[in-house]
Amino acid sequence: MNSPGKRRWRIVIAAVIIQLCLGTVYAWSIFKKPMMTSHGWSETTTQGAFMIYSVMFAVSVAAGGALVDKKGPRFVGLAGAVLFGSGLVLAGLANAAQSVPLLYVAYGLIAGLGGGFGYVAPLTALIRWFSDKRGLITGLALMGYGLGSFVMGNVGPALILSLGVARVFFFWGGVSLLLASGAMLFLSNPPPGWRPAGTGPDLPSDTPLAPSFTFPQAIRTGRFWLLWVMLFITVSAGLGLISQLSPMAQDVMIANISGEATPQRMYAIVIASGNIVAVAALFNGAGRLLWAWLSDAVGRYRVFAILFITQAAGYLLLAQSTHIAVFSLTAFCVMACYGGGLACMPAFAADEFGPAHIGKIYGLIFSASGLGGIAGPFLLAFIKETTGSFAAALHIEAAFLASGFLLAISFRRRRREESPPLQVDA
Repeated sequence: MNSPGKRRWRIVIAAVIIQLCLGTVYAWSIFKKPMMTSHGWSETTTQGAFMIYSVMFAVSVAAGGALVDKKGPRFVGLAGAVLFGSGLVLAGLANAAQSVPLLYVAYGLIAGLGGGFGYVAPLTALIRWFSDKRGLITGLALMGYGLGSFVMGNVGPALILSLGVARVFFFWGGVSLLLASGAMLFLSNPPPGWRPAGTGPDLPSDTPLAPSFTFPQAIRTGRFWLLWVMLFITVSAGLGLISQLSPMAQDVMIANISGEATPQRMYAIVIASGNIVAVAALFNGAGRLLWAWLSDAVGRYRVFAILFITQAAGYLLLAQSTHIAVFSLTAFCVMACYGGGLACMPAFAADEFGPAHIGKIYGLIFSASGLGGIAGPFLLAFIKETTGSFAAALHIEAAFLASGFLLAISFRRRRREESPPLQVDA
């Protein structure tokens, strides 16, 4: 039988595959204009499916986190994989039938529920297996989530143009179902009392691996709610941009067209915008690994302070960008920072509250992404629809990110003021 030390690296590989499948939803923006053109749906109508997905994803991460603590990561992960793949297949049927309600149920509710279960299951397992390098390992796993949209952004536009939206959903759902389900079978928790080599001897099964807050203790601290708000700001800004990245890039390129916007030119613009989404996904994925690794060395709250102020400046620049090269490079930088914030948060929560109840604790923190997933995408869609421009929405998001910077730099003081948990609970 393989030693636990070797088994945990197999779980890392499985987690990357799982997150790669789930992360394809970040390429949603490449589906928007084709659906609007084919079905006559409005900007906010198509955006509604993504917003519902974001809410359900956050709710199911919270519920799945509590369920992982009781049933284990494999059970929750397999349920998530089946729901996610099935929801995408049903979303293909919704497009074939031109049914908005079915799209909302299939993509928003079913795939969103599966996506949240599938997301939290490998993360909680990795946090428990890798107490010695939480930031690096969660960043590595979540790098797969960011790279999922690279794959879809790279191949999706051509597939949509040649096969149609419905068939791409069918293919996407089937592949995700097979790959994610197979990878979920490798998930497990470490043996009771086990620790990574070099961090101390194996302990009796009734000894906690680290001092851990209980769930009620955690939610009574100011730090818990600071993390909640910081994640809300991160997701609101990041998902707002992700949901509109392809249309925003197309607007910049169309504004620079001299002469008639021929079908050939528009085809080239659609393909180019898909490439921008794909490269942005690479930066999203790379940022998850880089920033999470850096947070192990310099501290989570310092990294968050850098991420917030960098993104605030980036959103201001995006609002003024009139050249596609400037727009693209800025978007790539912002996506690297957004991915870094998401990757650092699970380790941040485990650092503050311990690993014993991290599924439930981090699950509730992640519920912030549900509101952020509504606020950011809706803000950009609504302002674009009412003003014809994304500029005002980008300025608002920049202000939110600047407030996030202030929260991050206040975190160290809050930690000093709050007492340790009243009891240690494994």
